[in-house]
Amino acid sequence: MDLTGATWRTATRSGNTDCVEVADNLPDVVAVRDSKDRQGPVLAFTPHTWQTFVGHLKRR
Repeated sequence: MDLTGATWRTATRSGNTDCVEVADNLPDVVAVRDSKDRQGPVLAFTPHTWQTFVGHLKRR
């Protein structure tokens, strides 16, 4: 997966030690990674799947 041009931001609800970064500026993919391991694995979601996931979290 080519993440060239990804703009990473820290997730709003991340704590001081357990930070998650999200890149949602790329077409057709939302990428998620651990800010403590920026060279590590990345989870990739379709924008629709990501919005569904976030929507479920907001209802909790």
